[in-house]
Amino acid sequence: MRRFGEARVAGQTYRRRPGAYVILPLGDKVLLTHQREPQREFQLPGGGIDPGETAIQALHREVFEETGWRIGPPRKLGVYRRFAYMPEYDLWAEKVCHVYVARPVRPHGAPSEPGHSAHLVNAELAIGLVGSEGDAAFLARCLASA
Repeated sequence: MRRFGEARVAGQTYRRRPGAYVILPLGDKVLLTHQREPQREFQLPGGGIDPGETAIQALHREVFEETGWRIGPPRKLGVYRRFAYMPEYDLWAEKVCHVYVARPVRPHGAPSEPGHSAHLVNAELAIGLVGSEGDAAFLARCLASA
């Protein structure tokens, strides 16, 4: 599995944390979420897969919480991993990121996830805005094949 971002820190214990993330193209724009804390950054909507939840269930839940939008059926693009410290959980994580593409159907209101806001961003600009190298690589690949 391809790794993006920081290398594993020798001697550090990591907890594996699977997550589902989605690229949401809408015309010449992409729907992103902006997170205010613990650091301000644009992200592909998505997040951790909770126990008992499938990746697709997590994806629909996370997109709705972070953007307020419902999405069409997702199609898997691939998976990557990255090692990161997650201060909001005080956790060193090996994030296993399952990346999908889907059509944003319609907004149903504001995001319910505190500190998140939804943004339709020019697709080409979005590649440089997302905070994760892996997200940027998948976004660039997806847009190139569109």
